Amino acid sequence: MKSELIFLPVPAFGHLVGMVEMAKLFISRHENLSVTVLISKFFIDTGIDNYNKSLLAKPTPRLTIINLPEIDPQKYLLKPRCAIFPSLIENQKTHVRDVMSRMTQSESTRVVGLLADILFVDIFDIADEFNVPTYVYSPAGAGFLGLAFHLQTLNDDKKQDVTEFRNSDTELLVPSFANPVPAEFLPSIFLEKDGRHDVLLSLYWRCREAKGIIVNTFEELEPYAINSLRMDSMIPPIYPVGPILNLNGEGQNSDEAAVILGWLDDQPPSSVVFLCFGSFGSFPENQVKEIAMGLERSGHRFLWSLRPCISEGETTLQLKYSNLELPAGFLDRTSCVGKVIGWAPQMAILAHEAVGGFVSHCGWNSVLESVWYGMPVATWPMYGEQQLNAFEMVKELGLAVEIEVDYRNEYNKSDFIVKADEIETKIKKLMMDGKNSKIRKKVKEMKEKSRVAMSENGSSYTSLAKLFEEIM
Repeated sequence: MKSELIFLPVPAFGHLVGMVEMAKLFISRHENLSVTVLISKFFIDTGIDNYNKSLLAKPTPRLTIINLPEIDPQKYLLKPRCAIFPSLIENQKTHVRDVMSRMTQSESTRVVGLLADILFVDIFDIADEFNVPTYVYSPAGAGFLGLAFHLQTLNDDKKQDVTEFRNSDTELLVPSFANPVPAEFLPSIFLEKDGRHDVLLSLYWRCREAKGIIVNTFEELEPYAINSLRMDSMIPPIYPVGPILNLNGEGQNSDEAAVILGWLDDQPPSSVVFLCFGSFGSFPENQVKEIAMGLERSGHRFLWSLRPCISEGETTLQLKYSNLELPAGFLDRTSCVGKVIGWAPQMAILAHEAVGGFVSHCGWNSVLESVWYGMPVATWPMYGEQQLNAFEMVKELGLAVEIEVDYRNEYNKSDFIVKADEIETKIKKLMMDGKNSKIRKKVKEMKEKSRVAMSENGSSYTSLAKLFEEIM
């Protein structure tokens, strides 16, 4: 009888791609396993539509994609921001139940588990109805996962109000970090005084019901954090199986990518600094001007992915840039050394020999991509868990330099600006330390370790084998 896993990803690009690529990995490693991925439609096009189309255009054997019916956005958008995705899956429960009912009644298929994104763990209720084992996928790293469990324990078991850490000078002793974590680096969502933190922490409480947690990381990158999670008897078994990446670039605009990569082909090796701040990484006009001035003054070649801010009511991410907020004459003065773009084929850019440094928002996928390609990073976190990722990259792992580690655009808006002088200095440090710098050496070493981890008998390869023993 065929074994079937059901995957339920959050409909945001980094979350969805990670789970689909993981599904492909599972299938390639186990010939008797099939995976069905249930995709929810989100009211904002986060870039997944093209990716979804590419999956349907190039079917993978034993991988089934089911697009769930679209939910009226008013049923979940009226919730606080952190509750949007949990509310979305609450409204999808009837449709997920229908799918699971059909699959569990099949005489040719045995449903061996439901793997849900950490923001969708409330779907466990439906899996329980069919006695289907549940697993969690964490798209964030082990360090963040350990912090979330720690804050959930403080909040629920020790009755400590974790929102009091906001604007605090406290340094927390977090089991998943070797160094004390300053409260200023805690994700903003945990610090909201309006009860939003309870919504998020309740998801981590629910995670403890799972039979295992699959994490997109690898032992050699986060040994301290992974070991701390495994030592906690109240946390389900941890399976680090990464780095899982979209190496083939499905869902990308090939025409635009060709133009960008063609420009890089004309640049000297390791000469270009690449700036990219994720799908939602946009800046107010005054910050854009400071970045432009800092780049120009640095004298380095650059490739800058610049996105306009999303206006209220918009339902599509803007992939094009507008030069209205750039300093007068900037594009003309830098035309021989720089290129400003909208959407960026990030993986292909990081893989290009012309790129020598990466200014990143430190989303976890970007962290893994920079490690995979051995690319030194200058950190500029903006939202979510990115401040903590930046802290981990700089302080814990020594794989990055910092431009700014507490920008927090969701709080500061336009009243906190990183000045051109600092941007210039940090870009020079990133690009001019040379091939023998400590950070570059460590990043190159981690690049090799990441590839060994995914190869036969590597740490992630072995971890996935243990997961199969549990599931099958």
